Amino acid sequence: MSLFSLSTEHIMTNPTVPEYLYHLIPNGLTLVFSVTCLISVTLGTALFRRHKYMKLCEKIPGPPVQLPLFGSFTELFLERHKILPHFINLYYKWANEKSLMRLWIGPIPWFVLGSAQSTEVILGSNKIIDKSRAYEYLYPWLATGLLTSTGSKWHKRRKLLTPAFHFKILEDFVHVFNEQSAVLVGKLSEKVGQEFDIFPYITLCTLDVICETTMGRHVDAQSKSDSDYVQSVYKMTQIILARQTQPWLQPDWLFRLSSLGADQKRCLSILHNFTDQVIRERKAKHRKIGQQRQEDSPEKDNDEFVSKKPRLAFLDLLIEASQDGKVLSDLDIREEVDTFMFEGHDTTAAAINWSLFLIGGNPEVQEKVSEELTRVFGESDRPVTMADLTELKYLECCIKEALRLYPSVPIYARELMEDTNICGYTLPVGATVLIVPCIIHRDPTYFPDPESFKPERFFQENIQGRHPYAYVPFSAGPRNCIGQKFALMEEKIILASVLRRFHIKSLDKPEDLPLLIEVILRPRDGIRLQLTHKTLLNN
Repeated sequence: MSLFSLSTEHIMTNPTVPEYLYHLIPNGLTLVFSVTCLISVTLGTALFRRHKYMKLCEKIPGPPVQLPLFGSFTELFLERHKILPHFINLYYKWANEKSLMRLWIGPIPWFVLGSAQSTEVILGSNKIIDKSRAYEYLYPWLATGLLTSTGSKWHKRRKLLTPAFHFKILEDFVHVFNEQSAVLVGKLSEKVGQEFDIFPYITLCTLDVICETTMGRHVDAQSKSDSDYVQSVYKMTQIILARQTQPWLQPDWLFRLSSLGADQKRCLSILHNFTDQVIRERKAKHRKIGQQRQEDSPEKDNDEFVSKKPRLAFLDLLIEASQDGKVLSDLDIREEVDTFMFEGHDTTAAAINWSLFLIGGNPEVQEKVSEELTRVFGESDRPVTMADLTELKYLECCIKEALRLYPSVPIYARELMEDTNICGYTLPVGATVLIVPCIIHRDPTYFPDPESFKPERFFQENIQGRHPYAYVPFSAGPRNCIGQKFALMEEKIILASVLRRFHIKSLDKPEDLPLLIEVILRPRDGIRLQLTHKTLLNN
């Protein structure tokens, strides 16, 4: 018989029952009652708060919950190339007059912003700087570098790294852009007259550029695309995407049991070992240079040594800023170098590819680009200079218009750490906010005939008065892309190098090109072009 099954009558009539049980039975019942009440009150309070939370979220329109554990997520259980158009259709179906839409992704509300006014509240804030949970899958590779960090760490890193993108420092990278563009042109010359996908050619070129400018190291991706490092970069990008889009891979313990978990472990070993080795070599080189400076006479230091000073990579600037580990440790340097590697090649490659696709599909635009290139370079094949870049105004407008229609980063996601008012609606703490440039950039208020490719939208006289958050291909506000000047310089030089030598023809129409929302906005089947040597056209 259990203690709590004894009745009071049994105790009173049974002299063998110890006297202390007279007090224990009521106390035990009180304890059970108290615990039950506590659980009930806690559960009731949690349910009430959850109900209140959901009612607050439901004030913003959106598709209904279809399954309790998935919310509206089943709306996106589609083939990959159908997700973006369906997502955009959902937005236009459900978004209210304030351009807000609500989705339930499991128990978490997601709010989609599609207007310049609502976007400004998020991107323009100095407080709403926390990236969404989806960025956590970058941690194994990038740790908490500039892209993924928040709070005081992000503020300190941003302040520390901003000088590395000064105009004078970026000028030193022009020779790298030109050298790798020349390699690309050589590779493309082999494809003249053929129908081919140009996307991987551009991507390998930008990978070569970012490796050399970030680490000062040649990886020769355009010639050795099967190298372990190059393949690991691509594989890690695929793994990150898989975890972001496949819920069963998101719990760490399940992911570690999967084949992708083993792949990630192998790729991280290759990527981190490579970066660590380069950091060690560059630090040793810095120590050697420092010793030479001390040993050399002042006259030699001012003349011969300065003239032989090597061009710096971002890694060198980080090493100098580290103050021998007092400000940045080797691990801190690695996470920033890896972040530059991740952010700096795919996004730029996408912008260049989409620019070629749109220019190649609009002959009148390509003719204007050719006229500008001829005016700047004549018939010469000399490298592009910084002075030339300021003259390539129409080409820059083409790039900006391509980024309007096909922004390299299709979605920005922030997590709200406090209740936030947007256009008269309260978005609750814990919600995820999605900023979708594909939608924002097609607002006819700011971009009439939004589906058309019109570079003149970005002529100086046409951007006057436009809402500053109506065009956000590099994000905006305090967490805007730190490398946007670097990216635009690289894009202009690579595009100028290709378009000075080839006439391009796009073989697909925009409406026939299925798109994938990955780490970047990517065409499912690549970008098919046909190239013709300009010398042949002139003959």
